[in-house]
Amino acid sequence: MARIGFIGLGNMGLPMAQNLIKAGHQVEGVDVNPASVEKLKAAGGTGVETAKVAAARADVVITMLPSGKEVRDIYLGVNGIVENANPGTLLIDCSTIDVETARAVAREAETHDLLMIDAPVSGGVGGASGGTLTFMVGGPTQAFVRAQSILEKMGKTIVHAGGAGNGQAAKICNNMILGISMIAVSEAFVLAEKLGLEHQKLFDIASKSSGQCWSLTSYCPVPGPVPTSPANRDYQPGFTAAMMLKDLKLSQEAAKAAGARTELGADATKLYSHYVESGEAGRDFSGIIRFMRG
Repeated sequence: MARIGFIGLGNMGLPMAQNLIKAGHQVEGVDVNPASVEKLKAAGGTGVETAKVAAARADVVITMLPSGKEVRDIYLGVNGIVENANPGTLLIDCSTIDVETARAVAREAETHDLLMIDAPVSGGVGGASGGTLTFMVGGPTQAFVRAQSILEKMGKTIVHAGGAGNGQAAKICNNMILGISMIAVSEAFVLAEKLGLEHQKLFDIASKSSGQCWSLTSYCPVPGPVPTSPANRDYQPGFTAAMMLKDLKLSQEAAKAAGARTELGADATKLYSHYVESGEAGRDFSGIIRFMRG
């Protein structure tokens, strides 16, 4: 079993690290929040003070961080992972960040004889806890093959999307689809309400017709039709509106850099910006239906 340094023990990182401990790996955790490190220790892991120490001791380093800035700092700083990891160490960044940062960090890691993949996830906190995440992986085949046995302890679906940065590309494209489709489903339910069509009736028809999509059948934004959706819990988050907005902004940055037209993605970004600015940043992203009702 591997000695794993896990940096970033937040809502996603902590349960991911706990699943690695359950699988028998030796996990050493780093986080700015001491309470998160204590939870890791209670699960059988250990805590270390810095990423530098974790990297120097690890066979595998996994990061789950908020943004590209933190990823650059943790990996490329003077006391960072790249400078202090031993040659041959496997680096797995599970953060959702911009494609260019992912590729820049991977290039630097390669110059230090380190294997690196970007492996952002889909599945939310529930998937992290249940070990059912989807990993979208970018990086060299050698690194992907080596990482599979680690990722399998945290996820159910693992897809190699190509070279460095392609995991991030897949994640932001997927979440652009998700953000747009949730708005479309929400608009349809709002219109149905005004036309006197019951929620359940619309669901029964659309879920078996050409309007079928994940935002409707698995994450329906109105209470009732899908009992497990956040709509039945006053939109307590599985995936917050703030996180959706972050991913949509990343998609638009990537679209601009690539010269791609993503007009619906741009419109979705504007709508989620307004929703977050209305004070709903911590609400589930499907709660945008309430904002759209006006």
